[in-house]
Amino acid sequence: MTGARAAHRPGGVESLLLASARRLAGPVRGLGTVVISAFGLLGLPEQALPLGYALFGLVLAGAAVDCWSGLTGRAPALSLGCAVVRVVAVCACQEWTGGGRGLWALNVLTTTAITLQWEWPPAVTVPVTAGLLAVDLAVAGGEDIGTLVPRLVFECLLARLGFVLLRRSGRTVDEQHRRRSVVARAEALSSARHRREREYLALLHDTAASTFLMVAVGGKDADPAEVAAYARRDLAILTGAAGGATARDSPVDLPASLRGLLDRDRPAVEYRDTGEAIPVPASVALAFVRAVHEALVNVERHARVDAAVLGVGREGNAVVVLVEDDGVGFAPEEVAVTRRGVRCSIVERVAAVGGHATVVSRPGRGTRVRLVWPGD
Repeated sequence: MTGARAAHRPGGVESLLLASARRLAGPVRGLGTVVISAFGLLGLPEQALPLGYALFGLVLAGAAVDCWSGLTGRAPALSLGCAVVRVVAVCACQEWTGGGRGLWALNVLTTTAITLQWEWPPAVTVPVTAGLLAVDLAVAGGEDIGTLVPRLVFECLLARLGFVLLRRSGRTVDEQHRRRSVVARAEALSSARHRREREYLALLHDTAASTFLMVAVGGKDADPAEVAAYARRDLAILTGAAGGATARDSPVDLPASLRGLLDRDRPAVEYRDTGEAIPVPASVALAFVRAVHEALVNVERHARVDAAVLGVGREGNAVVVLVEDDGVGFAPEEVAVTRRGVRCSIVERVAAVGGHATVVSRPGRGTRVRLVWPGD
């Protein structure tokens, strides 16, 4: 298996680096040896030109195989075999292409040895490079062994070191990406869990807690049938039978959903809308209906008035719902943090579906609850 085909995580930086090395090493080697061979032909004596042209044709054929293999990813062993044959042929013919050591053979040898480091592991490159070096020394003589061997070893080590460092850097980047993904998933899960917890607390406030408060305030005068009806409704909401997080997020007409809140004795609700359908996701409609329900319950319990105004409409692309009363009002900044009605049942509930809610009130000046969903 080649170094570019070693085990790695698909789709990561290391994978892209290895794929690039596999794709480019062959063409770089092929085109490089063609350029070197073209200059080598220029330095041949006239009687050696026929042999030089034959070697150049072999180099061209090998370059074609290198480019085809690199671009298609097929037959890497064939590309390696052509590279070996090419170097052996050029080195073996030095005696007939000018005698002694020629730069043509030396440069073809070093280019091939360097580019092999980007494709194959040391188990392949070391014996192949040693064999090619032995052929060159056998043909040209060993008088330059003291300079040629250190040079070739140094160039191959640099090529291998550069490749290993780049691959290690890619692996480090992949590991950092993996860790960030793990952290992001953990944060997303934690955020979703906290949203569900807040929604559940808001549901408890709107259902069971409200029913308990009614019983506590009414005491013995509480109507058992009415308490039982509230309890059945609370159970249906908490178990999802009456809609909740499990409901499908299909489009729902918000004004039609809000009209379901008008059938109540206190407070008497004056409903205002434009008469047009305003479709919103079911989760948004459910959050707005529950937030408006909580606002109307607050009017009934705390405002000391028997009437409220509920309006729904658009402001550009945004959907806006208003609940207003002329009651005694209150100071929002003085509400204890343990009181969850406005904060959880209205503000956080609307924020959980991508909207925002504002509650404006002052003692003696009534209360205005404004719910906005951006509509995008």
